[in-house]
Amino acid sequence: LARGYRSKLKFLGAGITEYKIDFGPGYRIYFGRDGDELIILLGGGTQKRQSGDVLKASARWKNYKQRKQRSDLIWH
Repeated sequence: LARGYRSKLKFLGAGITEYKIDFGPGYRIYFGRDGDELIILLGGGTQKRQSGDVLKASARWKNYKQRKQRSDLIWH
């Protein structure tokens, strides 16, 4: 991502982005961004399991945001 391979990015909504890797069976990595620098890896998989992998990534992102919000309430 730092090298500018943005053409392989697909924004899936709800803060989740997919990055395609042109190798093997069509690997994908799912991540969310928190701020300008922090990238949270949410999962990955192949094109064959894509729909299930996206659902898992979405649940993990939602969980991360909820835990972060709770910790902000406790510490601030």
